[in-house]
Amino acid sequence: MPRKIKSGLIQMSLAKTEGQGTIEEIKEAMVQKHIPFIEDAGRQGVQILCLQEIFNTPYFCPGQDAKWYASAESVPGPTIERMAEYARKYQMVMIVPVFEKEQPGVLYNTAAVIDADGTYLGKYRKNHIPHTSGFWEKYFFKPGNLGYPVFETRYARVGVYICYDRHFPDGARILT
Repeated sequence: MPRKIKSGLIQMSLAKTEGQGTIEEIKEAMVQKHIPFIEDAGRQGVQILCLQEIFNTPYFCPGQDAKWYASAESVPGPTIERMAEYARKYQMVMIVPVFEKEQPGVLYNTAAVIDADGTYLGKYRKNHIPHTSGFWEKYFFKPGNLGYPVFETRYARVGVYICYDRHFPDGARILT
């Protein structure tokens, strides 16, 4: 039986750029910029909401500035817990990509999956990491080590891909 699932995507410009504040100020400004859009999506009945890749910072990979290591955080952690409040409030599944710090020196480009009741279901770590002019991602991220998990959410089974992974068919085959 076919069913409709109302989904949404938030992708936006930066609230602050490098040099306009500390890393923590930049992260907070990005979260604050997203909140009205998250709440609007919730009021519109969005059931599954996706945020952009590493939604709470600029895409810092065109350079190799080690200061961005400080923007990494645990998953689950403070940003995921904060977004879980909105998932719970609006009964909305959320896909929340952040820069993950598993342990010192072990960093991933990760997307957390939060169910509609605010429960953290798990995470996907980007598997394919580009490393070429403008995309110095191996300077920041290790390749994902969790495979291609599928998350059973209130509204649907959800598999997650992040950016460059779309160029490789293995993940799509596995998620299918």
